[in-house]
Amino acid sequence: MIQQIQKDFAPWFDKLSEEQLAKIVENQVSLNYNKGEILSKQGGFASHIIFLSEGLIKIYKEHNDKNLILKIVKPGEFIGLSSLYNKGIFDYSAASIDSSKVYSIQAEIVKYLIRNNSDFAEKIIGQLNQNTSQYFERIMSLTQKQLHGRIADAILHLSREIYESDTFNMLLTRRDLADFCGMSTESAIRILKEFHNDRIVNIDGKNMHVISYQLLERLSEVG
Repeated sequence: MIQQIQKDFAPWFDKLSEEQLAKIVENQVSLNYNKGEILSKQGGFASHIIFLSEGLIKIYKEHNDKNLILKIVKPGEFIGLSSLYNKGIFDYSAASIDSSKVYSIQAEIVKYLIRNNSDFAEKIIGQLNQNTSQYFERIMSLTQKQLHGRIADAILHLSREIYESDTFNMLLTRRDLADFCGMSTESAIRILKEFHNDRIVNIDGKNMHVISYQLLERLSEVG
């Protein structure tokens, strides 16, 4: 079990002692989620921290009947870190975009590792800083850019940061994409159709191929 934990959490746990690894094994559970299932609920008690080892997760803020997707989480990242020292409450909800495998670890054990392993603590600070930087970029996109610029930002992010390919299976629904860009579903569908007709991207069902990064980048720049 320890070897499997080390493999799935690499490089997070590379420099943990045997005692620290044993604490992880004793205070975690591995869970599988189907597409669309909820992992955590905004406002709920965060007794556990979630680590994604397979699949994709969306984290989002809920407000009345409208959601705002804050981030798409890839394997190798923790979910719920902001709750560790913030009243133990989840700041956002999390749901599976694709079939996913996660580890749920008791929050107190994660705090223990932060206090007792400087290498692990440094990596946690690194992810928190990365999250903050991404949120700043999201704020700029949502508040300073028009709809076409927001969709361009989203496609560039998905292609370069999430799928790392110019061709990918668009697991986000059109509603999800709209929630990621802060617009109506109808607007998102209309702009995607324009991008397809203008040969900026090619859309075939759920498959998307980026034809012109140059045009996407230009749309992102002019907003």
